[in-house]
Amino acid sequence: MRPVPVGGAAAALLLLLTWLLLRGIDVEQLPFDQALTALDRVELGESAMQRDVLSARAGLLRDYDPLVQDVQMLEDAVQRLHGSLADEAPVDQLAAWLAGEEPLLEEFKSDNALLQNSLAQFGQLSGRLAEPGSDGRPAVPGAGALASAMLRLALDTSPEAAREVEGRLDVLAAHIAQNGEHGLAPSVAEPAAAMLAHGRLLRDVLPAEDRTLRALLSSPSEPRREAVRAAVLAGRDAAKRVAWDYRILLYATAVLLLGCLIKLAQMLRSRALALRRRAAFEHMLAAVSTRLIRAEPAEIGSLVEGALARIAEHVGADRAYLLLAGSVKQEFLRASEGVGFPPDWPARIWSLAVRLRPSEDGVLRFSRRDPPPAGGVGNELTAAGLHGWIAALRTGADGEATALLGCDVVRPGQPVAETSDLGPLRLALDALANVVERAELEQERARLEAQRQQSHRMEALGAFASGIAHNFNNILGAILGYAEMAKERATLGGRLPTANLAEIRRAGERARDLVEQILAFGRGGSAVRRHLRVSALVAEAAALLRAALPRGVRLVVGEVPEASIVSGDVAQLQQVILNLGVNAAQAMEAGGTVEISVEERVTAETRGLAAGEITPGRYVAIIVADTGCGMDEVTRGRIFEPFFTTREAGHGLGLATVREVVLGHGGAIEVQSAPGVGTRFEIWLPQAGAADAAAAGAMPENLTLGRGETLLLVQGTADRLHDDEELLAALGYEPVGFAELGRALDAVRADPGRFDAAVVCGAGSASTAIGLAAALRRDAPGLPVILGTNPAEGSGAGAVAASGVVEVVRWPLDSTELAAALRRALKFADSERGSALQS
Repeated sequence: MRPVPVGGAAAALLLLLTWLLLRGIDVEQLPFDQALTALDRVELGESAMQRDVLSARAGLLRDYDPLVQDVQMLEDAVQRLHGSLADEAPVDQLAAWLAGEEPLLEEFKSDNALLQNSLAQFGQLSGRLAEPGSDGRPAVPGAGALASAMLRLALDTSPEAAREVEGRLDVLAAHIAQNGEHGLAPSVAEPAAAMLAHGRLLRDVLPAEDRTLRALLSSPSEPRREAVRAAVLAGRDAAKRVAWDYRILLYATAVLLLGCLIKLAQMLRSRALALRRRAAFEHMLAAVSTRLIRAEPAEIGSLVEGALARIAEHVGADRAYLLLAGSVKQEFLRASEGVGFPPDWPARIWSLAVRLRPSEDGVLRFSRRDPPPAGGVGNELTAAGLHGWIAALRTGADGEATALLGCDVVRPGQPVAETSDLGPLRLALDALANVVERAELEQERARLEAQRQQSHRMEALGAFASGIAHNFNNILGAILGYAEMAKERATLGGRLPTANLAEIRRAGERARDLVEQILAFGRGGSAVRRHLRVSALVAEAAALLRAALPRGVRLVVGEVPEASIVSGDVAQLQQVILNLGVNAAQAMEAGGTVEISVEERVTAETRGLAAGEITPGRYVAIIVADTGCGMDEVTRGRIFEPFFTTREAGHGLGLATVREVVLGHGGAIEVQSAPGVGTRFEIWLPQAGAADAAAAGAMPENLTLGRGETLLLVQGTADRLHDDEELLAALGYEPVGFAELGRALDAVRADPGRFDAAVVCGAGSASTAIGLAAALRRDAPGLPVILGTNPAEGSGAGAVAASGVVEVVRWPLDSTELAAALRRALKFADSERGSALQS
């Protein structure tokens, strides 16, 4: 059914209210009021008619126009009464009365006209005949008495008055007859005869006129008017009752409308609150999503758990969880304090979610207060101890569930959010699931990238193998030569030559540094950035590069400013220089020169280079130039694309790796090249400050001897234990060595304050040594631990810091490095003990 338009409903409601209002204000009483007014006019007309009739009888009216107007008023009033009542009988009776009055009135007017004329003539004649003559007697005797009797009859038409007038008329008639027709003078005879005629007329008319007058006055309209009035009032009362009923209906309609408005207001308020809650949830979700997008992969787990806590708080749940079952299988659980998860609960939720029908928003909801869902799902949820359950489910193209975000209500009395408030829950599921999946993809991409870089390093290392063997053979030759010279001196009985021994040591140190550089370059791993002196970086890279350059290619290293310091990972930056150098050598098939130089530059504006851009500041530019074949513009525009190469044997990853490393260090690359001219690469790296330069250029500390402090030495290699003990003793310490890790721990537990410091080296793998250091710190919290590691093992900085190790030195041990580390470690232990005493 189509919904009624709002405008049409409002118009219909307005018409209904208007109709009820009009019916309720007694609009139908107007005919009754008009009827009452007409009745009043009937009464007024009747009174006017009686007044005018009496006035006419008394001779006060000049004409009968007032009587005509009175009759017209009565007729109009009676006419208005017709149609005002359902029962017309009372009005018909009133009309009949008026119809009966009109003939009497006409008769009255006719008689009264004759009467008034005769009275006037009679009065004049009686006056003349009653006047005394010359002899002092009236002209006609008895004329005055007749006039008096006629006057009485005019006022009182009783039989007595009529008999008196009759007698006087007879006297007058006898007098006229006695004197004869010729006995009276002509001036008297005619008036006397006229007076007699008028007198006899008046004798007849006056009683008849009074009878007509009495008939007019004796039949009033009041009973008929009252009957009409009663009928009108009865009709008006009925109309009032109907109007009152409509008023009550109008009031009821208004009350109903008010109730509807209140209900609508409640619905709007509820909707507004729901929209506010939804907006708050979406705002929270946006903030969480923004933070998750910017987070490192290692922070994703804790941030997702924090987001689950906020989601549970929003929906009023006690615990929340995110389950992923697609390509990424993970579980994130978060529960309120004092609330735990059953062992099998997250695993059982998948089947229940698929069986429970979701809402239009894709949200699943269960509450014990609601009717139980079909399929027995409610019984299973209740059996699991849930008072309410809310979840959002995501399925794949095959209909299989791939992600679920659930919230459990386990405490009784806790209200369960309505389905209308849970629309953003599906958005939350998509946001959290996408972030976790993205983090997994990022980690996988990083792993693959690390494998690629490692493969590239090993490939480069294989190319350097022959040159490295040649350099290492030269170092070994120097060591053997100086050792042979020292042996000959010793055989002849002379003193061992100190100079020869020093050269042997320096040659060994160079061999060790070369091995460390090779291992650091080949090991790769996570980037550990520190402040680097560019001169040392270029020198080490040049030493490795010389071993890889083919014959006919000459390497020239220009002067490098000693104050040039950058911050970065030494292995990655060495790889940049080596890749550029190898590419330069491969571009010169007939031989040529590869030149490496360094320049300090300052820029005051933002500039876009071939790869990346530089902002205002100080930079160190490492320049690698060659005299090779060069590149055209098209080739130069694609050299940083992965897998793009112009050589059949090339893999196209060298310059792509260079670009990635340089941009990751906040730098940029400029390329200048032309066919037949050669190529020039400029690596722009941000220059570190003066303080960093001082730190990077600090000289090794002077050899400082101990003062007999007792040191715990753990040396897992038995044949090296005695040598390391002698080295520590030569540095002024009292070493207590252990080749077995368990015995070293027992010694510390027996007397935690016996040792001033501990040196752990040669204890197997790096993880074993770190675990031993952590155990020592746990049994003797104030014991500083120095860890000696092989650079090839590549122990993580985070694990070393977490174990409590205060210093890390290279193993095999170097006396100068070890002495400086011991001095710092003992100083650190003294400061810790001082802080503990102060607290």
